[in-house]
This record gives sequence, structure tokens and C-alpha cells, in this order.
Amino acid sequence: MTSRRSWGSAGLLIVALGVSLSADTLVMRDGERVQGQLVSVRDGVIEFDAQRGFFRRERVRVDLSDVTRIEIDQSGRADNNYNGNSGGNIGGNSRNDPPSRPSGMLERSLTVNASEPWRDTGVTVRAGQTIFFEASGRVHGGPSRQDGPESERNSPRNEARPIPNRAAGALIGRIGDSNDYFFVGDDTGAIRVRDSGRLYLGVNDDYLRDNSGAFRVTVYY
Repeated sequence: MTSRRSWGSAGLLIVALGVSLSADTLVMRDGERVQGQLVSVRDGVIEFDAQRGFFRRERVRVDLSDVTRIEIDQSGRADNNYNGNSGGNIGGNSRNDPPSRPSGMLERSLTVNASEPWRDTGVTVRAGQTIFFEASGRVHGGPSRQDGPESERNSPRNEARPIPNRAAGALIGRIGDSNDYFFVGDDTGAIRVRDSGRLYLGVNDDYLRDNSGAFRVTVYY
């Protein structure tokens, strides 16, 4: 896949001027480190506000395959990194690492039924906020398939699903009434939301009537 990076080599990194700036960092597969602020990761593309000197940022789009990890700045926390092989969410860890969720977060547990379009979590988030999920349970997509929150591997693309390139029946989210969906699955890493509003959860399926089962989800915010 061709990289969508639109910057030159100059300006990739903030010049150290004797002060420390809070910033997220893209660690590229070619070794470059790009500082700025993460906006979103969806459909295999990272949107990132790359730092251009002290006072200016430029919105860029980068193919997920070109990134080794994303280091998420959370007021000095250095352990909240995104591993480019862990499934497309922001922050967090590879499957074998323990979750790095900050202590003291609010939490809400709920059931997401596979046959209902969207479940209102009762949680209101703001743009740029980092949230975490823990999900368990299984759903049945018709008589011949049952899956956990991450759903089936190598699921064929289906343009009718909310997220066409993600597996049918996987746990997904959205903010408010927008169609800007994001993948949750069984990842316990951090997800930074790009919009403000009420958080909804559902399953990534275009036909819900033959579904059964539910996920038990805890939202940390």
C-alpha cells in the first residue's frame, strides 16, 4: 500500500528548544518519529495533526501499515502505546501485554444485544477523550456462526456493514448520530474518540434479525 504521508523530511520532528511539549508520536517503520496529536485510526488510515514547529500543526493521513506504533501522551504516561499489529485501535498493547488503563477512571457496564441496532451506553464523551473497553460474551450470527467481540478472522468485506472491512458481528462503536463508526472488538487498549456526544455500541452487521446472544461490555472513561 502506498504511503499517504505528505510531509518532507524537514519538519517531521519538533526541534528541542529547551522545553518539553506534550505530544503523541508516530513511530514509522523506516525509523522516523513524528510528533503531534492523533485524531483517529479507521479503515486502515491514521489521521494525525503533525507538529510543524512550536505553534502550527498540519493534518496528514498515513497508512496504518507504515506505522510500527503510536505513543499516546497522557499527561506524562509513557506506557500507553499503540502496536501497529494489534488490530487498528489507538493506544493500548499487543494481545500478550497487560492493559495499561489509568487508575481512577469512571466505568459503566452494560449488555449489547446482537439483535438491536445500537445500545446507548449512557456515557457522554468529548472529542479527543481517551476511553477503554473490556468486552466478553458471544453472539450468534444466524444458525451456523458464533463469535466473540473480535468476531471471525479473515471475514470477507461487505459494503453493507457499518464498517465494511471489519468482521461481521464484531463489537463497534459510534458517537452521537454520526456514521463515523470505530472498531472495538476485544481490544483493551486506549481509543481516542474524534467527536463529542453520546457513546453507542453495537455489532458490525447489516442484518440483525437472525442474530442472538450478547456482549457484556465495561466502558472506562
